Amino acid sequence: MLSQESIRELKYSWLPNVTDIGLDRLIDLLEKGSPLLIHGSFTRSVPMGCLATHIAWNHPRTAKQTLDAGICWLNHVAGLNPATSHVIREWDRSAECDYEIRCALADIFKAERRSRLQLNTKVVGNRLDDLVAV
Repeated sequence: MLSQESIRELKYSWLPNVTDIGLDRLIDLLEKGSPLLIHGSFTRSVPMGCLATHIAWNHPRTAKQTLDAGICWLNHVAGLNPATSHVIREWDRSAECDYEIRCALADIFKAERRSRLQLNTKVVGNRLDDLVAV
């Protein structure tokens, strides 16, 4: 299970700054148990990176970076210190038993994706109703 600190950090610092493409990429990697999603370092070699690195490679401000993309995304976009990020520290510690952490993270990211889809549907749906009513 993820700690409350990690869940809070995800909710307030990570998720508001993850692009839809980055969110889809993480969900895909987590569900597949992909070896491209690594523990213990931000980047081993492209395309192998941690959670933050895969998000960074799919974010407009950090997409052109390679080895330091995850660090830059955490620091400059999410406003976190990469060395003290609860999510990164918990991710790195979970290398031996990462199935539970992967599932917990995938669930959080899927819930965020559903929330975004519902929000987009409501915005589009309300606008279409206004146009049809005219």
